[in-house]
Amino acid sequence: MSSRDINLDGGEISILKALGSSSSETMGRDLIEKVSIDLAAAEVIDTIKGLMAMGYVDADKSGFYSVEDLGPIYFRINSGYAKDLKDALNPQTEKPKSKRVRRE
Repeated sequence: MSSRDINLDGGEISILKALGSSSSETMGRDLIEKVSIDLAAAEVIDTIKGLMAMGYVDADKSGFYSVEDLGPIYFRINSGYAKDLKDALNPQTEKPKSKRVRRE
């Protein structure tokens, strides 16, 4: 799967940016604080469940239905999709040219 195959909406982009591109974990309560300006609590829950269903986000626990359930859960970006998601969040039309030069 390439970054061109990944289509993200605004809520998904907000959550992925809040989680960061590294493999570090973020607690649910911290995630809600980071995206509370952009999304309501119910939207956060629905968006995270969608990202988990697609395999882009992993969590310690998959059964959460309220903000209270979401608080103590750790979330992280799936390392298998990390590069593709990073490219989808920051699309580049042209790959940078290599600095390596072939000498003859």
